[in-house]
This record gives sequence, structure tokens and C-alpha cells, in this order.
Amino acid sequence: MPVDRAIPVDGAIPVDRAMPLDRSWIELNIPHHGRMCLLDEVVEWNSQHIRCRAASHRLPDHPLRSQGRLGVASGIEYAAQTMAAHGALTGGAGRPEAGLLAGLRDVRLHVLRLDDIESDLICDATLVAGDRSTALYEFVLWTEAKRLMSGRATVVFDANQQLKP
Repeated sequence: MPVDRAIPVDGAIPVDRAMPLDRSWIELNIPHHGRMCLLDEVVEWNSQHIRCRAASHRLPDHPLRSQGRLGVASGIEYAAQTMAAHGALTGGAGRPEAGLLAGLRDVRLHVLRLDDIESDLICDATLVAGDRSTALYEFVLWTEAKRLMSGRATVVFDANQQLKP
């Protein structure tokens, strides 16, 4: 996919959108931090798409492990964090207090576990529709060898602000 190289209006986002953004940038710009920040790098992005890389699925103390295993459904959290990073990059509103995964559709699981995957995980998310507050994304979690899971998700980017009475 070609990378959009337009100069951002506020100057806060790197001009070269193919330039990787590291874990420290991710932790500063999505609601999750510490061990719950599962992503290691934003590999590339543009206004419609983002690709992130993660190696945390191999950690023995992964926060989503249950009974010593990391089920593939945990990949939904990797996708949600990828979408949150995209929202931070394209929305420019700063780190939200909380995001909300409002719905999932057409989720397909192609493996049973993530913790036995030796290579890094790659998560692609493509914006289907939305604005600065809510969005519909298609996502795919994969390795260089195979697709692990895919689906569609509806997200609310700054849930604390959006859901106030």
C-alpha cells in the first residue's frame, strides 16, 4: 500500500509516515501503558491504514495469558491498540483517557494460540468509515508466514468524553 507523505497540519506527527514510531511513542499516545501496551512499533501509516509490530506475545508474563497460554482471541487487543495508535496519529487530540471497543463483526480465528508463534506479530488496520470520535476498521493479525485472525471493529476513541451524560 502506498504511504501518504503529506505534511501534517500541526507538525506533531513525523513527516515521513513510513518512519517507524517506537514503543515509547505508542505508550504516550494510547490509553495502555506498561505491560498492557502490547505493541512495539508503528511500522507505517497513512490516513486510512496503519501497520504495527509486536513481540510481546512471546513473553512468559504476558498480562493476557491464562493458564500459561495466550489464546488467539487476545489478538483483538493487539488490533484495538493498533486502531488506537491510528486514531492518535490521525486525530491529533492527544492521548485519550480511555477507548472503547464498541463492537466486533466477522471475526475469524485461524490458529488456537499466539504464544507459540515464533515470529513477530504484524497487525494491519484499515479505516472503513469514521471521524475523530468513532470509527469502523477492518483488521488482520498475521505473521510473515500466515494469517492468524481478522475481523471488523467499531471503536470510540475517547470514550470518557464521548459517553458523558
